[in-house]
Amino acid sequence: MKKLLIVESPGKIKTITKFLDNEFKVMSTVGHIKDLPSKGLGITMENDGIQLEYVTIKDKEKVISEIVKAAKSSDEVYLAPDPDREGEIIAWHVEQEIKKFVSQDKIHRITFNEITKSAIVEAIKNPSKVDLPKVLAQQARRVLDRWVGYEVSPILWRKLAKGLSAGRVQSVALKIVCQREKEIRAFKAEEYWSIEGAFNHGKNSFNAMLTHINKKAAELTSEADTTKVVNDLKNKNYFIESIIDKERIKNPVAPFITSSLQQAAVNKLGFSVKKTMTIAQGMYEGIPLQDTSPTALITYMRTDSTRLSQTAIDGAREFILSEWGKTYLPSKPNLYGKKEGAQDAHEAIRPIDMSLKPDDIRPYVSAEVYKLYQLIWSRAVASQMKPAIYAQRQVIINAEKYTFKVTGSTLTFDGFLKAYQTEEEDDDKVVKLPNGLVEKDPLALEKLDPKQHFTQPPAKFSEATLVKELEKQGIGRPSTYATILSTIQARKYVELDKKRFVPTDLGMKVTEMLDENLPKIMDLKFTAHMEEDLDKIATGQLQRDVLLKEFWDSFEKDLEKFKGQTSKLGKKTLEETEIVCPTCKERKLVVRLGKNGSFLGCPGFPKCTFTNKFERKDDGSIVLSEDTEGPTLLDEACSKCSKPMRLMKGRFGEFIACSGYPECKNIKQNIASFPCPLCAGTIAERKWRGGKLWGCQNYPKCKFSIFSDISQSPCPKCKKSLYMIKKTDRTEKTTLICPQDDCKHTVTLEEQN
Repeated sequence: MKKLLIVESPGKIKTITKFLDNEFKVMSTVGHIKDLPSKGLGITMENDGIQLEYVTIKDKEKVISEIVKAAKSSDEVYLAPDPDREGEIIAWHVEQEIKKFVSQDKIHRITFNEITKSAIVEAIKNPSKVDLPKVLAQQARRVLDRWVGYEVSPILWRKLAKGLSAGRVQSVALKIVCQREKEIRAFKAEEYWSIEGAFNHGKNSFNAMLTHINKKAAELTSEADTTKVVNDLKNKNYFIESIIDKERIKNPVAPFITSSLQQAAVNKLGFSVKKTMTIAQGMYEGIPLQDTSPTALITYMRTDSTRLSQTAIDGAREFILSEWGKTYLPSKPNLYGKKEGAQDAHEAIRPIDMSLKPDDIRPYVSAEVYKLYQLIWSRAVASQMKPAIYAQRQVIINAEKYTFKVTGSTLTFDGFLKAYQTEEEDDDKVVKLPNGLVEKDPLALEKLDPKQHFTQPPAKFSEATLVKELEKQGIGRPSTYATILSTIQARKYVELDKKRFVPTDLGMKVTEMLDENLPKIMDLKFTAHMEEDLDKIATGQLQRDVLLKEFWDSFEKDLEKFKGQTSKLGKKTLEETEIVCPTCKERKLVVRLGKNGSFLGCPGFPKCTFTNKFERKDDGSIVLSEDTEGPTLLDEACSKCSKPMRLMKGRFGEFIACSGYPECKNIKQNIASFPCPLCAGTIAERKWRGGKLWGCQNYPKCKFSIFSDISQSPCPKCKKSLYMIKKTDRTEKTTLICPQDDCKHTVTLEEQN
């Protein structure tokens, strides 16, 4: 009996094959096999509903053909792509292709959260059918994204620049980054002061902060006020008013979900979100350990559930008991509540085998795999351990109307911290108080340390904090966070500066334009509500077309208005500044958009051609970069109009051009001393994206070109070639090579000279 099992990723084939008998053949779709057309919308709205046009993805015809061929000769076909909406649509598309040749009752849908023999055998024993509501939910998301992308992007092309694009979720994520940037720019720092006292108690000393004056919170906003308080404090008597001892319990953290794993990997390992998901994908699919066959290390890595299976709980408890004893094992398993809005379709991210310690795999895997596995393993094990316990002591010091406080904390039982240190624990500053402190004991003031502070603006988003904010706002889902972050960077709407997101001028302008003209799709609550509605479609609580038609009716009206709006500043102009043009002294410079980003330019172009780079300060103000003189005039006349030539900076470096531009467009060229070998035309040096080249000026009739630096001297051996190719190695040694195939004579530059 022949059986066919179809997965999504080719990386799973070896891992799964070793668990099945010879009756099974495992094949992969290598991702999606069908999608909406790349050219054209592919969506039509008709009276009987919304119709989607699916086409075969480029280069997937052979994949489909091979799967169909294998399905024809199989008695049973098991569709086993990933257990999420994207996996479901892949399973559905495969089913559509093979059911033309295979009976429907022979096609089964199976899912598994981990690639182990028991999980796969259990899935095969309990097959189901393709989950159509989940398919409809994926289609709804795809249509929404297609509408926004295809309808809005052309308007951005017309109003700002070619090549721009909009995304339904990505644009909202960009808005979050831009809003934070606006808050930072608008922030005004406020001064405040603190006073720390150093106190002696017998032979011991400790510090405490001034917290209250006349039983009100101490608010010191100037040096003068602080100095008065310091002078007054010098003459006071101090004693311990009270000592409050209590036990603080720190509960273990839940096992990882996608977002918390991404955040911890950024903070603890320095991994980008994309890198984390790529490594996790490989660990889920399988990595070779002691033998050559791959072993799956973790469960499915796209999940918003903190739930652990009973098998996992039992495995963790067994490991804790054997490794650390009953002291660390709670009497009952730790259970974690369902996160609000979570789909809870899969388990938390955990090791498949809790007894497989990170050090067990270390000799066989890369350092990055080891670090991420250690993070996942330790968090999962720690989630089933006892809480950590601290002895906490607060000391309150009295000095008449002044109150000082200090809180000390001592770890008395490490509990789950033995396995996993939380991010908060990593940053904790331990305050140790001396023994022997007793209420009403007098204290001697050793010194007072007043310090000036300024309130800080909101922090720019890192990858970790942006994922956290997206999750908090309900924007996107676990499977989309990495794509969202990658997309807004790829579109040059944001840049990473010291691992913090900074919106570009283009990103700010796109957000401003979309927010003004398409307020609904840019509304965070609306986008989050849309995610909830997609979840409802996946569970059969809402019809796909009801959601889509409701969205389109509103979106279409805003779209028509947006199409008709004209840009206030003009195409490719992002912002007006208060900087007067240094060249013409007549107009204020504007921020323009070019192929390589934004720059300052004079709006008097072409009469005034001043352009320059600029820097944007933290408060959003713009200053010219150091090179504010513009092009440098040379003591050389233009060969065509006799006006002075000038040194310019372009996309590919410096060049010399006529200052009479745009009336005269002459650009000085470096002309070779030898004629074109093919047509006897003139050979000139040119600059292009890849560097420099020498080419015939009769192009395109003559296509002779040299993609290298040259020595304009003939080959000393064959005398045929009028030039030599220059090659410089890492040691800066330059060699000249004859380009003639029947010669290839080489000589060093020193020998040539």
